[in-house]
Amino acid sequence: MTMPVDLENWHLVDGYLGVIVIVAVVALLAAGGLFLLFRPGRKAAPPVKPPEPPTLPEEKRPAGAGEEGEGATTTLPPPAVPVTPAVVAPPEVEVPPPSAGRMVRLRSRLARSQSAFGRGLLELLSRDRLDDEVWDEIEENLITADVGVSPTRVMVEELRTKVKVLGTRTPEEVRKLLREQLLAQVNPDLDRTLRVQKHGDRPAVVLVVGVNGTGKTTTTGKLARALVGDGKKVVLGAADTFRAAAADQLQTWGERVGADVVRGPEGSDPASVAFDATARGIEEKVDAVIVDTAGRLHTKTGLMDELGKVKRVIEKKATVDEVLLVLDATTGQNGMRQAQVFGEVVNITGIALTKLDGTAKGGIVISVQRELGVPVKLVGLGEGPDDLAPFDPEVFVDAILGD
Repeated sequence: MTMPVDLENWHLVDGYLGVIVIVAVVALLAAGGLFLLFRPGRKAAPPVKPPEPPTLPEEKRPAGAGEEGEGATTTLPPPAVPVTPAVVAPPEVEVPPPSAGRMVRLRSRLARSQSAFGRGLLELLSRDRLDDEVWDEIEENLITADVGVSPTRVMVEELRTKVKVLGTRTPEEVRKLLREQLLAQVNPDLDRTLRVQKHGDRPAVVLVVGVNGTGKTTTTGKLARALVGDGKKVVLGAADTFRAAAADQLQTWGERVGADVVRGPEGSDPASVAFDATARGIEEKVDAVIVDTAGRLHTKTGLMDELGKVKRVIEKKATVDEVLLVLDATTGQNGMRQAQVFGEVVNITGIALTKLDGTAKGGIVISVQRELGVPVKLVGLGEGPDDLAPFDPEVFVDAILGD
């Protein structure tokens, strides 16, 4: 039996069916979305960060931006923190010991290097029978120690004569005999005074010369320490302008004892630096100006011109009281040749012999004095800052012979 269709209400049924279909589709889509979102093994998506507004420099910010009620607020960079420059503390000024008595204190170092030479001579002279072979050996020992051929012959002849007169010899007599001969050759009567006394208002000027590598700049610095230790005021002149390290090295030496250092640009005129150092010394009323010079030996003519010019320029302001030649005791006879070249260039007044504690050839003291006719005034007996000492002939000979 067929139900009668209510045509008047069909439009209502049709509307309900449409709503049901729409709801069913939405439910299916929602279920599918939830399945994709929460399916096994899927990681949750990271939250989306909203974009930040661009930060503009203050000078480019639009007019009115950041003010309440007008436009977006611009983020300004934090104010710069002022950088305080590092303060380098000046080196502490040292008080060096006085130069007097230094060689006595350093005698043990000298004895360690020279005693083998002295013991060998004492042993040979103590033999009961001194024939020609023994005397030849004595002569060889002296020459090996760089005493020099001429001084060696003089010593051997004197020893032979006195041994014949003595006849039988005790060890004490042999030591006394050898001491007298060595001391005579070293010549204790030479004036070894370092001329560093000021002349009224003008300082004494010391010119330090020598080949690079002999310890010239180091000796200049150590000499400044010794003079400061003796209560003198010093100015240093870094006139070795061809070697930047020389000026830096001298600057360090000066700062350690509170001495002013005058220097110029690398490669500048050495005579100009020497002149300025002398002028500074006069202005500051110091006791001594010590000028370190270049030690290049490319040609003797060039060296002569350079050193001659330095000396002449200094003498426009003050007198050059001391010209110290620095020699390396370990170079032996090669050092003698250097000494002769410098002796022809400038009027050397004294010798500073470095590294004397590092060689058994202490006889160079005798030979260099004999060749140049000038005394050894200073000796380097170690690498410490206070290991430069005024030369004492008796301490030197006693160190050679030992106790």
